[in-house]
Amino acid sequence: MNLFAKSIGSGLRHFNRWMAIFSAFLIFAATLILVYAVVTRYFFFVSNDWVIELCIFLLIGATFLAAAHTQSERGHVGIEVMDEVMPPRWNRIRHLMGDFFSLIVVAFIASNSWEFTYNAYDQGWRTDSTWGPALWIPYSLMAFGLSTLALQMVVQIVEGITTPAAKHQQNLTGA
Repeated sequence: MNLFAKSIGSGLRHFNRWMAIFSAFLIFAATLILVYAVVTRYFFFVSNDWVIELCIFLLIGATFLAAAHTQSERGHVGIEVMDEVMPPRWNRIRHLMGDFFSLIVVAFIASNSWEFTYNAYDQGWRTDSTWGPALWIPYSLMAFGLSTLALQMVVQIVEGITTPAAKHQQNLTGA
């Protein structure tokens, strides 16, 4: 693999790691906000109608922003027994096919998410709650996260094609 492709892959892995850390902070923030809502409702009888919606936005961001990191670690649901029983060459082909077909689906959804983001921003879409935050915010988090996921899949496909089979199997098993 050439130096340019390696540097892009390395840079994307570094960026994805930071997005995973940021996602962890988003989950932590959602937890603190929910605890705040429970405490204020129980002890002070204060209703916080914005809490659930904000936590949903934070969890949407955490989910989609960390998706590319999860993919880079091959942390999504998989059939691990297949890695054990299939020869390395067939595992490589299986992973390449899975990445390729996943890329098609993810790229399609990312494209639609960007369109939704644009429409929500352009037409001023808001939620129906009393707080009424703009819907382009969660849509943009989805679109950005899915775009980085698609880019991660492209990098994995290129690495899968250009990496020798023995090295590829070593990358999959982590050995």
